[in-house]
Amino acid sequence: MALRSKQPVKPQARRKFLRTVVMGAGLIGASLLGYIPVLGRWIERLRPPGALPEQRFLASCIKCGQCVQVCPVEAISLADLQDGFGVGTPFIDARAQACDFSCDGLQCVLACPTGALTHEINYPHETDMGIAKVERPDLCLAVLGRGFSGQARGAAFMGKLRYDEVDRWNPIPVSEHPYELALCDLCVRQCPIEIRLAQCAAGTPPSGDERQCPPQHAIKLEPLAATDGVSRMRPVILEGCVGCGVCEMICPVEPAVIVIDGTGSRGMTA
Repeated sequence: MALRSKQPVKPQARRKFLRTVVMGAGLIGASLLGYIPVLGRWIERLRPPGALPEQRFLASCIKCGQCVQVCPVEAISLADLQDGFGVGTPFIDARAQACDFSCDGLQCVLACPTGALTHEINYPHETDMGIAKVERPDLCLAVLGRGFSGQARGAAFMGKLRYDEVDRWNPIPVSEHPYELALCDLCVRQCPIEIRLAQCAAGTPPSGDERQCPPQHAIKLEPLAATDGVSRMRPVILEGCVGCGVCEMICPVEPAVIVIDGTGSRGMTA
């Protein structure tokens, strides 16, 4: 009996098979693209207070947005598609709106249901958000021996800070609090850690709680040699800096003299 010859694969079936392979490869490739911003660290974010080391943070955060809702100065935003698998995770753009610890009790930490913002800290000075760096000392008004008068970031700036002398509990727009300074010291003057240290030295710690008192200074102005009789000083970042970003936000020059490096802390490779 003659053997039946093998039927050739129809062109239509071949095209369907190739289309399936291409679509499958495309789907896998698109999925893997989400890893690129994470593994390549193209997108570096300043995370809210208490954030775990980056890889653990990304694994723990369920992107619920609870931290966003409780922040009194609306400092926390959620990442978009350019963050790959980091999409939906909370971050802070310090230049636009820093964390000034207006809530005292770290409400974002308390609101986090998973511990992605660790529950092992209770006070601002225990946080470790990033490291402040003096990137552009040549632009610093204090280094140049200049004062500052007016609105720190201009009338259109929407950022907020809590000014205890104005309202102990409610932050107000920075644009509504003009300054008159013989020598610019805004980075030191508005530093939340330095403000708490001053309050504690005066015997009036926040909420009457001495545990709110930071153990170390975060920033200072260091004298420089006078030029033509003009007093000049330079900002120096100290061990007590927690990387909150207020110094970057309040800096009146553009671009900011001090910037926050969110990769220089929190064990980013852990």
